Amino acid sequence: MPQRSRKKKIPAQGRLDHGPPVGVIDIGSNSVRLVVYEGVTRSPTPLFNEKTMAGLGREVQTKGLMPADAVAKALDALKRFRALCDTMRVEKLWVLATAACRDAKNGRAFIATAQKICRARIDVISGTREAELTALGVVSGFHRADGIVGDLGGGSLELIDVHGQRLKSGITLPLGGLALQDRAGRSIKKAEKLVDNAFSEAALLKGGKGRAFYAVGGTWRSLARLHMAQVGYPLHVMHGYVIKAREALEFCKLIRRVDPETLSQIETVASGRRPLLPYAALVMEQIIERAKPAEIVFSALGVREGLLFSQLDSEERKRDALIAAAQELNQLRSRSPQHGEELIDWTDRFMSSSGIDESVEERRLRHAACLLADIGWRAHPDYRGEQSLNIIAHAGFVGIDHPGRAFLALSVFFRHVGMLQDDELSPRLRELASTRMLDHARVLGAALRVAYLVSASQPGVLPRAPLKVERHKLVLRLHGDCAALAGERLSSRLKHLARLVGREPAIVF
Repeated sequence: MPQRSRKKKIPAQGRLDHGPPVGVIDIGSNSVRLVVYEGVTRSPTPLFNEKTMAGLGREVQTKGLMPADAVAKALDALKRFRALCDTMRVEKLWVLATAACRDAKNGRAFIATAQKICRARIDVISGTREAELTALGVVSGFHRADGIVGDLGGGSLELIDVHGQRLKSGITLPLGGLALQDRAGRSIKKAEKLVDNAFSEAALLKGGKGRAFYAVGGTWRSLARLHMAQVGYPLHVMHGYVIKAREALEFCKLIRRVDPETLSQIETVASGRRPLLPYAALVMEQIIERAKPAEIVFSALGVREGLLFSQLDSEERKRDALIAAAQELNQLRSRSPQHGEELIDWTDRFMSSSGIDESVEERRLRHAACLLADIGWRAHPDYRGEQSLNIIAHAGFVGIDHPGRAFLALSVFFRHVGMLQDDELSPRLRELASTRMLDHARVLGAALRVAYLVSASQPGVLPRAPLKVERHKLVLRLHGDCAALAGERLSSRLKHLARLVGREPAIVF
């Protein structure tokens, strides 16, 4: 009998080698979620993400118990999550449980059963610990975070003050959406009194004036998603979405006063979260009125990412999350990752000699753009710019705001397609970029077009072909064997760049 030929195992070239994947199961008061990550890194990438809206905390405040149907649903979800972890060969699994399991009389029994299913220790974390992990999640996801972090779950609200990587003591309040709905008997008017009483002694909020308030949690993200739809926001990326405090206050007042089902674009919010929107809006409203923040910043990162961040050593924590993510994408998709790194030094020399005013943050964004400049090379030549723009604008980057995303996307777009008239650009994406950012993106895009004609995307060339402004001229030096790279097309691109920076072009051998 002929033997079947064995197929060779195909390596996963689209993944980085961070070792075996790791997983976090978060047993919350409203949802139970599994996220499996590529590894414990400065910019962790999810391999798999699934949640079940179990509603464990639905009746805990009034009856003291997690409902039997919710318990059954949660345990079924955990069985599936454990099987998924086995399938994905997850080596390290953390399991966290929060308010519902802390407060319910049947919490211990549930945890005992859940541990057997998960085959892992379940850490029933305190409210203070939950606040700390949430804060670390925000620290990991925002460049130099500064403000008050609020994590609104189904059972509780955690608040904590963050400045850089320094955390102050956090507090927990029984103001989660399900808990508040339960205690108030589904009356928003009764809920107002409960929220007011809970906040009356929350002195922590007084330190929020004029700073950011970082909103964490699924129901608050639903509010943001609804706001995005209502205003026609051009970028459907939740992390880093910002609403000015005054505008957020008016929006929250609207949400809590009307039936959510009557709102336009309500289909953007999952049906299971819609009844909780007025309670989430009420809590946000009172936070704004008491803390007086300058803006509300929504975070897609929270407890799970904070847990992973806590596993990093001190040096790794200090790494720039955006640059780390850009380096990973550069490694995965560029023809030469080294060339992307060389672009940073090459544009550093150019920018420092050009006289162009560039802030520390703008320099940081430019470095990220250099690392991302070649990620679209496999696309059809006519669509490399468009594809690169879409990948970058919608990438799972953290440590960057939405105008920064627009700058990165437009810079790499210009690198591929050249300079277009403003009316040929996507007006939607352009809304996010200031005139200054757009000008900088054009200059960087034009510089990258010169660099790629010189180097053909190969490493080791750019260090021998420096670009600098010298005596009012934009000089490209082609040393030694690089002299043969000169040509009409390269001269044309250099001329265009020189025009943008107000200099005369010159190629020197």
